[in-house]
Parts: sequence; structure tokens; C-alpha cells
Amino acid sequence: MGTVTAVRERIHRLCEEKKMSIHKLAMESGVAPSTIKNILYGKSRNPGIVTLKMLCDGFEISLPSFFETAQFENLEQEIK
Repeated sequence: MGTVTAVRERIHRLCEEKKMSIHKLAMESGVAPSTIKNILYGKSRNPGIVTLKMLCDGFEISLPSFFETAQFENLEQEIK
């Protein structure tokens, strides 16, 4: 699995766990709904660390905890 896919899946999973819609996440994080949709639907392939931190704030989790999953531990090498 690549990094972009892992980030998308993690955001989807957190939305499900926290029962948050894209609109609710946008309101809680201060990130525009269009930006969140672009990340989730693959239009944005490189969300910045500041954007990810804002999303984490909206989820009420730390940035390190966002990445503390098996998906991120087992990422494929991006440059081959």
C-alpha cells in the first residue's frame, strides 16, 4: 500500500470511528470541505503536514497517533 492510500484510508476510518461527516470534520478542523474531499477522492496526492495536523485537531487526536497504525508501519517504498 502506498502512502496516499494509507492517509485516505486512515481519514475514512477515523470519520467512521468518530461518526463524523466530511462537513463535520471541516467544521471541527478548519479545513475546507473541498480540501478534505480532494484528499479522500484522490485529487490531492500530497496533503501537507499542516493540513494533516489540522485534521488531527478536528479528530481530537495527536499527529503521531494518526500515523501509529500497521498501515503506516508497512508502507511500500515510494521511490523504486
